[in-house]
Amino acid sequence: MDIFAQIAEKIIEEQEGIIGPIAIEEAQTVPDLKIDWEKHEIKVEGNPKDVIEKLVEVYRDFFGQASVEVCKDAARGLIKNIPAEQLPELLR
Repeated sequence: MDIFAQIAEKIIEEQEGIIGPIAIEEAQTVPDLKIDWEKHEIKVEGNPKDVIEKLVEVYRDFFGQASVEVCKDAARGLIKNIPAEQLPELLR
């Protein structure tokens, strides 16, 4: 699983721990993010920076700014491996 798929998985896991199955439903609305949650298989298609940004936006729009902080915390250990220009704005 590539780094962006790992970030998406971690964000979804953290959101699921807080808001339950709605987190998965919301993540499945993100274009170019393919999720088989039962198998924990995630594929990021298209521009990975944009896909992760959209994932964070979905949670922000639905649950507010606090969910962005949850996303940042979830991704913190993984984003250090990403060049700054590829880092989604909402995770900075």
